[in-house]
Amino acid sequence: MSRVIKFRKGLNIKLKGSAERVLSTATASSTYAVKPADFHGLTPRLCVKKGDEVKAGTPVFFDKYRPEIQFVSPVGGTVEAIVRGDRRKLLEILIKPDTQNVQEKYTITKELLNSREQIIELMLKAGYWPFVIQRPYGIIANPADKPKSIFVSGIDTAPLMVDMAFLLLGQEEYFQTGIDILSKLTDGKVYLGLDADDSASKLNKITNAEITLFTSKHPAGNVGIQIHHIDPINKGDIVWTVDAQHVAMLGRFFTTGIYSAEKIIALCGSRVKRPQYYKIITGTSITAFDNLIDGSENARYINGDVLTGTNIGKGGYAGFYGNRISVIPEGDKYEFLGWAMPRLKKFSISKSYFSWLTPNRLYDLDTNLNGGERAFVVTNQYEKVLPMDIYPVYLLKAILAEDIDKMEQLGIYEVIEEDLALCEFVCTSKIEVQALLRKGINLMIKEMS
Repeated sequence: MSRVIKFRKGLNIKLKGSAERVLSTATASSTYAVKPADFHGLTPRLCVKKGDEVKAGTPVFFDKYRPEIQFVSPVGGTVEAIVRGDRRKLLEILIKPDTQNVQEKYTITKELLNSREQIIELMLKAGYWPFVIQRPYGIIANPADKPKSIFVSGIDTAPLMVDMAFLLLGQEEYFQTGIDILSKLTDGKVYLGLDADDSASKLNKITNAEITLFTSKHPAGNVGIQIHHIDPINKGDIVWTVDAQHVAMLGRFFTTGIYSAEKIIALCGSRVKRPQYYKIITGTSITAFDNLIDGSENARYINGDVLTGTNIGKGGYAGFYGNRISVIPEGDKYEFLGWAMPRLKKFSISKSYFSWLTPNRLYDLDTNLNGGERAFVVTNQYEKVLPMDIYPVYLLKAILAEDIDKMEQLGIYEVIEEDLALCEFVCTSKIEVQALLRKGINLMIKEMS
């Protein structure tokens, strides 16, 4: 029988615009983007130039310090533009698709499927290795390492939750194959976290993985929280994580031998006319959804969830990671007397507003911070929403002091931005918790290199 874990700490933010269980195919995009900014700790080096013809799966850039890790084109076509920013920083490689969309093909043998080295070599060559994320630090895993365990979260608890069972509907066999592949990459266990309230999900029948059920508030779906409660990370430990949909994509590749960047995302948020699921190709332009957005000129387009996602703008592209595009109102309006007024439609974790009397209300929140940064004080707010045995305020202060030893002692190996996102949301001091944590992680990487 699967283990069930429940904890009291956490916070569910109930927003308008959750996706209906309806699947459509998105309109084809005129261009697709590969964005180095999607990947932490990366120094990109191009291997194509403007005008080059590419297949779906052809490498377009690689990591300068780990050239074996390649990043590939999601579609077949022509390199239309190389977009750079300040100091010639590489921002995007834009691919104009052709009508054929020729895909890279590989031969999959039984011998290969039984060899850890050959599996890793093929994942690197085919551009699937960036699916594998290392903890600590939340960076692309080093293929030379061997993790003590691998974690996959099959539950989403973030605002505007994605229904993972629906996302993987019809792909259960590919998902099983992906789990089988991951089990070859570690001498330890593959852990799969699932929703205890969804007993009918076919994912409960997955084998070759140890299933743990969670019945809790957000951030129970975060893989970092699951690691902390199942197989915590200590200094020197390495754990790998893979997104559930990426597991299915990996299984599809090792079944067919054909590179495919096709996946499903949820288009959700209060600015979406009819929130639902769409089949897209990674890197698609979100201009394909323009006619589905209400008040698009005053909307924030977010790749990912509203707590941890990236603002990609109206003309942006769906990222490599993330299983939703969230569209919510831009916070560019200010209210007279602000928080001092008795609000019924404002969300608060305290009883400052009377909204606490209607706990099941759905809110139409915007991006307004409702104030600027203030003194960083100990309020115990963070601890109420973080179900981990660490002291987040003291960890963040150690980062500000650049005290490496204290950062280690206070648990920096166990967390990345998404794990402390709720701390940033509830922070009275308006501290940019996620950006500060990434600064600390980068300092640790530099210190250890």
